[in-house]
Amino acid sequence: MDALAGPKVVALGGGHGLAASLSALRRIAGRLTAVVTVADDGGSSGRLRRELGVLPPGDLRMALAALCGDDEWGRTWADVLQHRFSGGGELHDHAAGNLLIVALWDLLGGHVQGLEWVARLLGAQGHVLPMALVPMHIEALVGSPHRSVDGTREIRTVAGQHAVATVEGDVVAVSLSPPDPPACPEALAAIADAEWVVLGPGSWFSSVIPHLLVPELREALVTTPALRAVTLNLSPEGGETTNFTPEMHLEVLGAYAPDLRIDLVVADRGSVPDEPLLRRVAAEMGAELVVTDVACDDGSARHDPQLLGWTFARTLGRGRIGPWR
Repeated sequence: MDALAGPKVVALGGGHGLAASLSALRRIAGRLTAVVTVADDGGSSGRLRRELGVLPPGDLRMALAALCGDDEWGRTWADVLQHRFSGGGELHDHAAGNLLIVALWDLLGGHVQGLEWVARLLGAQGHVLPMALVPMHIEALVGSPHRSVDGTREIRTVAGQHAVATVEGDVVAVSLSPPDPPACPEALAAIADAEWVVLGPGSWFSSVIPHLLVPELREALVTTPALRAVTLNLSPEGGETTNFTPEMHLEVLGAYAPDLRIDLVVADRGSVPDEPLLRRVAAEMGAELVVTDVACDDGSARHDPQLLGWTFARTLGRGRIGPWR
């Protein structure tokens, strides 16, 4: 497929959900840009963030790995990025890609420039940008999973992306600190120039919703002439979206960005218990609902990049799909 024939696509999110989306989208997009959340505070990313004051590189690393080609060069560099050191010592559990990204930031003095150098080294089929230029903290109001004798529930504040993603209870609301972080200018420009913008799948409150909490980014998503697609998760996530239905994910998006128009919703056939209800909620947001098979057949709650790629080709890829490369 001639890459120039594909649409200009911006995908937003973080973690494994964004990686699955990028693995599919790189087959159909003429120009693909990932805009990645930068609120991670756990593991290797959290350690580098605390020790060096840098943006957490983990979700950016995963996005770059997902954009690697399927040839020997791409597979090898994807493995290098994702490799974690073991055996104890200061490097234990650090991801090699995190160290590479932070080293380039330190040498070059710019987040976007450093990420572009990593992408060039990998032969990545797209661009990776942070959604904001400062590291952020996520805070959530969480309702206790247990009600008191009078039927009320305790509401407490939980701080940190890792804590929010694994919290026991129901997330009621999330916010960012700082509340008005500077958005990445290149991300704003990519959204303004896109033909499609894709949100999800991913951890809804800690990877997807944060994009709507950055005022400049939310405004860009509302005002872009691009069509907007939402890929729904395959199942509720223990912790932040326990007991969520597919339509509840859409309703949360609408609550945080009431002016955001949605044009397409993609849902897995086996993950939709009430298709008429989901279709009605999607229509209320202006969206067409596509229910199809996009889940891996191994029983895991993961999207199959090839099935998702075919779905994107039929809906936003002008009917074309390139070879795995």
